[in-house]
Amino acid sequence: MFTGIVEELGEIAAVEALPDAARFSVRGPAVAPGARHGESISVNGVCLTVVAVEGETFTADVMKETLDRSSLGALTPGDPVNLERAVRADQRLGGHIVQGHVDGTGVVLAREPAEHWEIVRVSLPAELDRYVVEKGSIAVDGVSLTVAAVEPGAFAVSLIPTTLGLTTLGSKKPGDPVNLEVDVIAKYVEKLLAPRGQGVAS
Repeated sequence: MFTGIVEELGEIAAVEALPDAARFSVRGPAVAPGARHGESISVNGVCLTVVAVEGETFTADVMKETLDRSSLGALTPGDPVNLERAVRADQRLGGHIVQGHVDGTGVVLAREPAEHWEIVRVSLPAELDRYVVEKGSIAVDGVSLTVAAVEPGAFAVSLIPTTLGLTTLGSKKPGDPVNLEVDVIAKYVEKLLAPRGQGVAS
């Protein structure tokens, strides 16, 4: 489990194509040195399992389904990525409960700079619309954010200078894809309230 509080802005060091998968080498001076084989690290909001560590770089295998369902498949060496290690049970939950299980991808639609923050509009897939509410939580590229507004097919978030400077969201341009994870509590509530024997709609 993660909290959506990015620990460091890392960098894709290498991408190796494998049959129905890819092997990512990620440079992260803050998160890699203490990582061990089998531990989880969130890369742009996707929970990946560490398979090797060498100095300031860790390696993780990414299956085809993850490449298809997230924006990781578009990453190339040199691209910046948001990194967060799994939270310990004795740590403060600074953001919200983030699983690292991407629900879908959106696209940055527009950026509106203000004096002390920036409003960013992101497209919202129709199947995720029911889980996103104003003042609720959403993870965008693994960053825990509060939804500022919801409109048909999109939502807006307000980014403070810290988020702009320390995460990939500061440099995303209109047209760039982002990973989205909605609040898991909303999905469980929907499941519990559904008639018995009826699953959550997809």
